[in-house]
Amino acid sequence: MERDVLTEISSRLSGLVRRGAESVVRVDGRRAPASGLVWSADGLVVTAHHSVERDEEIEIGLPGGETVAAEMLGNDPSTDVAVLRARASGLAPVEIGEPEELEPGQLVLGVARPGRTPRASLGLLARVAPEWRAPTGGRIERYLETSLEVVPGVSGSLVLAASGAALGLATAGLVRGAAMVLPGPTLRRVVKALLAHGHVRRGYLGVATIPVRLPPGAERTAGQRTALLVSAVETESPAARAGIQLGDAIVTLGGVRVGEPGDLLPLLEEERIGDAVPAEVLRAGVLTSLTVTLGARERGRGR
Repeated sequence: MERDVLTEISSRLSGLVRRGAESVVRVDGRRAPASGLVWSADGLVVTAHHSVERDEEIEIGLPGGETVAAEMLGNDPSTDVAVLRARASGLAPVEIGEPEELEPGQLVLGVARPGRTPRASLGLLARVAPEWRAPTGGRIERYLETSLEVVPGVSGSLVLAASGAALGLATAGLVRGAAMVLPGPTLRRVVKALLAHGHVRRGYLGVATIPVRLPPGAERTAGQRTALLVSAVETESPAARAGIQLGDAIVTLGGVRVGEPGDLLPLLEEERIGDAVPAEVLRAGVLTSLTVTLGARERGRGR
């Protein structure tokens, strides 16, 4: 009886891997190969940004064994997502749904393609939490950390639940030493932006800031202990047009108190571009109200 149960489990797992592997490709974009997920039948492939160090001379190893050329369409280092266009058609796109009821301890399957054939791995969901912001600044709709081994090819691979549902794309590029899962909502949002613009647009202020502890008098005026000291203002930036000056201490933006540079990131998402948002700054000990119309950050620019 026990042998029958184990055989049934083994057969089911191998079947899940076999079906999942139809949507997993090999990505040769740097010294060590990575994996990628087939996003559309006409050759769109999604992989981990850190696994592709060049825009040209990228090769994709297809499930059938063929190798085809690919080009970079866009990438977002903050969420570690890149979109490629492979010269192929008739592929089997992955179908990633909304996250299920997920809990730590649930089994997950990793399906990678570091070479011509798929590589399967079995692990657990190690940690599950709500939306989080990666150290690189990207917004991820669900925190899904797995115990899958971080080996060549794991980044860009497919992660399956024990039910066979696709949970998302694995990456070892966001949290050191951990294989994280980029869930479907994150992938769909980022891929849509990359196909439209080549990058994920974000709001832009045009300032450099340093977190500072406010002196007692300023602390009472601001109603908080810390603020963001403006150390530079770009010419003709939204901040400059709003009247923000060097030496101001930003206390609030859009009605939200800020005290660390990371506090600005949620306030500069793409949907805020063009919004006129209120801001409060401390200037010579006086709390001053301004209105900033957020711009769109160009690639390579700061906040």
